Formats: sequence, C-alpha cells, structure tokens
Amino acid sequence: MNPIIILVDLIVLFVGIAAGYLFHRYQIDQQTKNQQNKADLILKGANEQARLIESQARENAVKIIQAAEAEIKERRIELNRESDRLDKRRSELDNRADRLEQREQAVNKRQSQIDRKANEIEKLYEEQMKRLEQIAQMSQEEARKELLASVEKEARSDMARIIRQIEAEAREEGEKRARKLIADAIQRVASEHVAEVTRAVVNLPSEEMKGRIVGRNGRNIKAFEQAAGVDVIVDDTPDSVTISCFDSVRREIGRRALEKLILDGRIHPAHIEKVVHDETKAVEKIINEAGEQAAFDANVSGLHPEVLRMMGRLKFRTSYGQNQLAHAVEVAKLAGILAAEIGANVELSKQAGFLHDIGKAMDHNQEGTHAMLGAEFCKRYGVHPKVVNAIAAHHHEVEQESIEAVIAEAADAISGARPGARREDLEAYIKRIRTLEELSTSFEGVEQAFAIQAGREVRVIVKPEKIDDLTSARLARDIAKKIEETMQYPGQIKVTVIRETRATEYAK
Repeated sequence: MNPIIILVDLIVLFVGIAAGYLFHRYQIDQQTKNQQNKADLILKGANEQARLIESQARENAVKIIQAAEAEIKERRIELNRESDRLDKRRSELDNRADRLEQREQAVNKRQSQIDRKANEIEKLYEEQMKRLEQIAQMSQEEARKELLASVEKEARSDMARIIRQIEAEAREEGEKRARKLIADAIQRVASEHVAEVTRAVVNLPSEEMKGRIVGRNGRNIKAFEQAAGVDVIVDDTPDSVTISCFDSVRREIGRRALEKLILDGRIHPAHIEKVVHDETKAVEKIINEAGEQAAFDANVSGLHPEVLRMMGRLKFRTSYGQNQLAHAVEVAKLAGILAAEIGANVELSKQAGFLHDIGKAMDHNQEGTHAMLGAEFCKRYGVHPKVVNAIAAHHHEVEQESIEAVIAEAADAISGARPGARREDLEAYIKRIRTLEELSTSFEGVEQAFAIQAGREVRVIVKPEKIDDLTSARLARDIAKKIEETMQYPGQIKVTVIRETRATEYAK
C-alpha cells in the first residue's frame, strides 16, 4: 500500500479527532455558560424574594409590636383598676375586722355576765333540789327511777292496747279477704283427687307361692331383688309379701313384675330379668304419659320433656297419703286462680305451683332438700327464673323474690291443709301433739299447754304474775316462730296465749 495514502489517512484521522475534541469542548463551555446564567437568574430571583420577604416580615413585626404595645397598655389600665378595687376592698375588710373585734369584746362582756348568772342559777337549782329531796324524802336518782317506772308501765299498757287493736283489725280484715280468696279458689278447682297410698304389698294365691318366689337356696328372690333393685320381705303375713324400696318408681316396677310373675307361674332368674325389663319399659311409658297428662290438666305449657318425665315420677309418690302428682295439678290450678284474683302473672304462678314439689321425684338418691334439688333441676332445663325461685323458696330455704313465689306457697298450703287432703297414722299424730305441748311449755312463764283441734291449735296458759299483756303477745309470736323452725306439718297451727287474773277475798 502507498505510504502517502496511509500518511494522508492518519493526518485526516488526527484532524478529525482534534476537530471532535474542540467541538466537544465548545459544547461543554456553552453548557457551562448556560448553567451559570441560569444560576445567576435563580440567585437574582432568590435575592429579590428574600428582600420581599424581609420587607413583609419587618411590616408584620411592626404590626405585632404595635398590637402588643396596645394590649400591654390595656392590661396596665385594667391592672390599675383592679389594684384600686383591691385597695378599696382591703379598706372595707379592715373596717369590718374592726367592727367584728368591737362586737367580740361586747360578746365577751355579755358572756362573762351570762356565766355569772348561770352560776347563780346553778346554785339556786341545787338549793331547790335539796329542798325538794328533803320534802319528798327521796334522792334525785330515786325520783327519776320512780318516774321512769311509772311512765314505762303506762307506755307498755298503751302499747299492748294499741298492738292488740291493730292486730285485731288486721287479722279481721286479712282473714276476711283470705277466706274469700281461698273459698273461691277451692270451689272453682273442685278437685276430684282423693288421698292415695302407694301400696307395696303383693297378694298371693296361696302360701305355697312364697316358696316358689324364694326358690331353691333363695336364688329366685335374690335374682328378683338384684334385677328390680328392691327388697322382698317374706314374713308370716298370710298370702302376701311386701316390697320395700326408697325409690317409689322401682317399688312400682317390682310390684308389677312380681304380680306378672305370679300370674305367669314361671319364676326363674332368666324369666325374672325379662319380666323386670319389660315392666321397666312399661312404667317409663306410664311416667311419660302421666307427666304430659298432668301438664295438660294443669294447663301448663312450654316445659322441657325431661321436666315432664320427672313430674310423671310423682305419680308413684305420696306425702301423708296425698298423691304428689295430683297435688301438683291441684296446686297449679289454685295458684292460677289466686294470681288472677290479685293481678299477678297467671302463667308463671301455675308453672310454679305445678313444679314446686318436683324435687320429691329425685330426693331419694341425691343429697339436699327437695326444694333446692327441684330448683336446680328446673334451672338446668330453662325454666323461668321466677319459677325457679318459687320452687326453692316454697319452704323458705331462700328469700322469695316475687309475688308468684308467695302465691305458689299459699296454694301449696291450701291443697295440703284442705279437709280430706292428707292423713297421718296414729303414732305420728300422737307424737306431733306431744311435741306441740312440750315445745309450748318450754318457754318461761308458761304454766300449761294443750293441743286441740287435731293439732291445728295450741292453747297456752301462762302465769299472770310473770307474764303481762304485752309479753303475752310477744310469747305467742315466739312460740309460733319456734313451731315453724322445729316442726314439719301440713297447713297452719294457731297459737293462743291465755292470761287470767283472779282476785279472791273472804268475808268473815
């Protein structure tokens, strides 16, 4: 290749590079100048803006200073006025203090005069008291005691008279109203239920049947007792055996099963278990139907099936010979009538009366009273809180919280105390009469006590020299309260305290 051409190319190349560098340098210089111009413009604008802001700030500062000076001037004027007012008030207070000091000096002078007069009066009083003691021939303390005794005696006499008058009026009005309500309720219920007794005696066709019931080595009777959960008593009673059990339902199952076995004639362990199982189902069905029918008869609705089933168990429970399921229906009807008469909630009253003794269906195998057990059971199955309280409170184990609870208790007492509702054996009756008389004579001042009207009333004869009229009224209440706390009885017991004073003189 020609060296001249190469040389020319190199020269051209160097010239191009130099031209490019110079052009690039020119562009950079131009950009630098443009940026410098822009920076100068921005700096100039900023300086102008700063001067403008500075002028505005000076103007604002001047205005603020002027306003502050004006406010300070007003405050000074106000402070001067307040200072003048305080000076005036201070002078008034000083004048008042001077007047008070003058009054205090005058009061002190009067107080000294009063003290002197009081001392003189005290001396005169002491002299008069000494003269009175000499005239009356008794000390001041003795006179005070005699006066207080006289006033107390008169006051106690007036109190006894007023108390007797108020009690007589309240008793007359209350008994009249209560008698009308109770009579109306009993007439409208017209209960057809009579006293029943769940018998646990099974009659036998012959004495030979006892041996078949017992079985060889007692295997039949053991199998029956184990399957039914009862005790079978085979004694010298002719043509009968007795079934004993605290659970009335199991006792009923045992009675029915034994009667069926006697009719069937096949008495052996395998057949006994089958018959007891069948009778258990039959009694459960009777219990369910009895609970539903009782709720229908009492016109009570909305109860849980478990509550109705537990109520059905009361079909086989009695108290003083009164069937408890029939008693529950009767109490529900009475409670509904009483609630309607006095304006209470009829539905809640009927529910409370119907369920008040539900705990008696479970108190044989659980700890606690039937009222508390029934209340807890009903609460578990969503019964209304007022009804739950009425169940728990119908024997006053808890406080009654509603009028419906009082109505349920009253209806329970009416149902249990009406003629023919309950009965008790001779031994229990004699024991109750004797307990009434002993309890009444345990009080101080009581001479004799007699239980009358089949234990519905106790008459207490007191010693007149130890018991006055007011104490007689208090003694009657105390005896009634102790009877309530210590005895269990249906209905109510009347307590009558008799105080008699006799004056005897002989003509010679």
